[in-house]
Amino acid sequence: MQARLQDEADVRKRLVPVVLGADILGYTFVREFHSLYGLTSIVLAEADVKATSSSRFSDYRILGSSIEDEDFLISYLTELGKEIEREGRLGIIVGSGDWYARLLSEHKAELEPWFVIPYISFDLLDRLTQKEYFYRLCEELNIPYPETHLFDCSDPDAEIPAESFRYPLIAKPSNSALYHYAEFPGKKKIFEVETPSELKEIFEAMKASSYDRELIVQDFIPGDDDGLRTISVFTDAEGDAVMTCSGRVVLQDHSPLAIGNPVVILSERVEPAIADACRLLKHVEYRGFANIDVKFDPRDGTYRFFEVNTRPGRNSFYVTLGGVDFVRLIVEEFVLGGVVHGGDATDEFAYACVPPMVVRRTVKDVDLRERTLAMYRSGKASFPLFYAPDSLVQRFWAATMYFNQIRKFKRYVWDTGGKQAASL
Repeated sequence: MQARLQDEADVRKRLVPVVLGADILGYTFVREFHSLYGLTSIVLAEADVKATSSSRFSDYRILGSSIEDEDFLISYLTELGKEIEREGRLGIIVGSGDWYARLLSEHKAELEPWFVIPYISFDLLDRLTQKEYFYRLCEELNIPYPETHLFDCSDPDAEIPAESFRYPLIAKPSNSALYHYAEFPGKKKIFEVETPSELKEIFEAMKASSYDRELIVQDFIPGDDDGLRTISVFTDAEGDAVMTCSGRVVLQDHSPLAIGNPVVILSERVEPAIADACRLLKHVEYRGFANIDVKFDPRDGTYRFFEVNTRPGRNSFYVTLGGVDFVRLIVEEFVLGGVVHGGDATDEFAYACVPPMVVRRTVKDVDLRERTLAMYRSGKASFPLFYAPDSLVQRFWAATMYFNQIRKFKRYVWDTGGKQAASL
């Protein structure tokens, strides 16, 4: 691939990172661009997220709800790109959500005169993010996945044979990027469904919303959060993996709109699932970062694939903790023309977004709980928003977010008599 800048020294002088979104991944991009290259990132956000806006290393710009307006955002980025070009510099845009990855991929050709856009083609992204296509792909490649049924939410007359399923089961949208814009009472990222009437209510609510793709109804894989595994793979222009990393989820967030987001991950290589992930990405000629969610099925010992995120995952800092800087991979491949600092990220790590009290009170598996707490005691548990070179104000807001997790777990887990809100 043609390099757009000459070398790392050129990156430090001329690259301008633009980050869409200010969540944990948004701040992680900010800290990584600074720690690796000494760069300040332009952050475009809907609202004032203090833990990111107070960073010394972010040029934080609040766009309000306009950031969700596709035409406005592309126009804004075009003007920003022209401004960057007048300064003799080159931009790179990264996003912190599926909807940003989709938008950047779709408008890649329009933005590339001024920016590096490190996402796959829209045709491939659109196919892979349709979970029905992803599961067909798994079937073709003999990769395990949960038993799955699809129901069209665009048909107002469609009915769902709720009484025919075994409960509990999982219900979720087939397209998370489009689901982001849907609004309806009781909306969750993922639903753990206990009864036929509950499944019917979810289906009717989704049909009545703006969401017009499929509802996935899926076999519930036994086990708690700690049955989940997260896999990150970075592939080159030929689709070959130049970095792999995986971890075991210890805990997930259980608030309704964040269900499925891991808050504690421990290093753990799951080689059979990593091999399947690399095989799948090579098959579709993927390039760049992919994050794949799987769950260990104790019934047959397989790792069952749920989905592929066509971008760095929200928790991609665990790759850096594993020994390979994830932002360096993006810069080397897409800005400098090829990955140099790749390899398997195999260092021991604990990605931790919650205080140890949450682990102590919530994790049921004694051995896993003690292994995790030992990582805290040894100082190896890392929260990406804790970045020592950043400002005192930023560290205050990061600590506020960190310790707020105690309140969230009290509300959604501990005060429910031990019944968790949902899991994959």
